[in-house]
Amino acid sequence: MTTDPSLQLQPETGLSGVPFTKGHGTGNDFILIADPDGLLEIGAHQAAAACDRHRGLGADGLIRAVRSTLVPEGRALLQTNPDAEWFMDYRNADGSISEMCGNGVRVFVQFLISNRLMALDNGGTAVIATRAGIKVVERTTSGYSVDMGPWEFIHPEDANGKGMDSLVEADGLEVPRPALSISMGNPHTVVALAELAELRATRLADAPQVQPQPAHGTNVEFVVPHDPLVHDGVGHVTMRVHERGVGETQSCGTGACAAAAATRFWAGTGAPADWVVRVPGGEVGVRFHAGPDGREHVHLSGPAVLVAGGTFL
Repeated sequence: MTTDPSLQLQPETGLSGVPFTKGHGTGNDFILIADPDGLLEIGAHQAAAACDRHRGLGADGLIRAVRSTLVPEGRALLQTNPDAEWFMDYRNADGSISEMCGNGVRVFVQFLISNRLMALDNGGTAVIATRAGIKVVERTTSGYSVDMGPWEFIHPEDANGKGMDSLVEADGLEVPRPALSISMGNPHTVVALAELAELRATRLADAPQVQPQPAHGTNVEFVVPHDPLVHDGVGHVTMRVHERGVGETQSCGTGACAAAAATRFWAGTGAPADWVVRVPGGEVGVRFHAGPDGREHVHLSGPAVLVAGGTFL
């Protein structure tokens, strides 16, 4: 008797025998896999299956740790950043490739340290290669601080003139809301809401509709400035986010940076350099400072937690 191959049980992820670690940064969770010699082929299907919250491990994304010399984007960055030994190969929960993730890069460094692929004392820095360029990560007593690089407007011609460049529709909001699009190496569209009740009522199971939408899609942040906005010289906002290729997440590091950048721009002259961004998974710190390239950079700080490890069956 023969068996129809289509009826045979197949491994869900295609990663049988591969060790993994599960980690998160303020609830933004990831599957991390060490592949220092570049031996694994992890494509969109494998990543999506592993991140599935019912049939896989469940995560907002999958991160592969591979030496930069083995990835074209990594090799290019090594030309000017020879210390960037490790490349953060990041895929969203739907398997799509993403430029990088601010929460993910902190967890990535904690993973490298835990797996003895890197040694880093408190106060030390790690140079990490990503598809959004080089990220310098400092280990602190409470987690990690990351120089996320410069921020910029996606549509500067509109942003500088009107402070808004698009309209966003979302389930739970009665009318489209004006928004501002910010690039942190990946695209974000920030919407200001008036009250926390309005933020809670916004339903983010489905992707908000953005017009015009950035060329490669966008993450959408809904932000409520606190009243007062500034306390003891620090700005405070509360945020929820729908991540491109994922859905609503407990936190988004680059999104927190974009939310602070947009709110700071709207606040005008005298707005502080330091911000606290509250997200469903906790809170992160955002700081604006002059970068070595003469542009304004953004620092993101927060925790990185590894919670479990195992092997795909």
